[in-house]
Amino acid sequence: MYNFDYLLIVIIGIVGFIVQGRLQSVFGKYSQVMFPGGLTGAEVAEKMLRDNGITDVKVVSVRGHLTDHYNPTTRTVNLSASVYSSRSVAAAAVAAHECGHAVQHAVQYAPLKMRSALVPIINISSTWSTWVVLIGVLMLNSFPAIYWLGIAMIAASALFSLVTLPVEYNASARALQWLQMSRTLDERTLPMARTSLSWAARTYLVSALSAVAVLLYYLGFARRDD
Repeated sequence: MYNFDYLLIVIIGIVGFIVQGRLQSVFGKYSQVMFPGGLTGAEVAEKMLRDNGITDVKVVSVRGHLTDHYNPTTRTVNLSASVYSSRSVAAAAVAAHECGHAVQHAVQYAPLKMRSALVPIINISSTWSTWVVLIGVLMLNSFPAIYWLGIAMIAASALFSLVTLPVEYNASARALQWLQMSRTLDERTLPMARTSLSWAARTYLVSALSAVAVLLYYLGFARRDD
């Protein structure tokens, strides 16, 4: 079981690498496809926010590539440079997706509230879980509580990744529905946006599977040592 868990982590890591590469390829491809409306990513975001009656969220530009995110604390939709000023299908899809999170926040979407509540715990566990587990391994026979504290931190990270899944898939669903209903994208370009968001969602799925696999690995390590 222990060896299987390790193999599972490796397999998921390889799949994650492939999915990330495919996402980059799809985003690059549809970043070259302009859509008839001619709106920039920032303009798409602002329009979706207005259409949903959200007036207290700002759309801002941030550094990096595919660093787009919604920050519920500062009430900002943060778009990377390749999305903010681009008039492409990919930019429209990403901008609408991030606004999907703003809509979730406005309607108090339960999984988003749960994920936000877990953030302080994750900030601690992501920093210290590896060190706690390593110390716990060294002291597993004499003081196993340290190891199990590390396991609890890893379990919290796995829970966060699992809760993230409905948040991301729902944001994409909201984005695609709006892109269609608002006629921002047409019958030719909407499937391109759907493909872009589908591959982005798969990165979160792989991340969740990886987090669960790591948890199983360390649980297996503890059972092997019994």
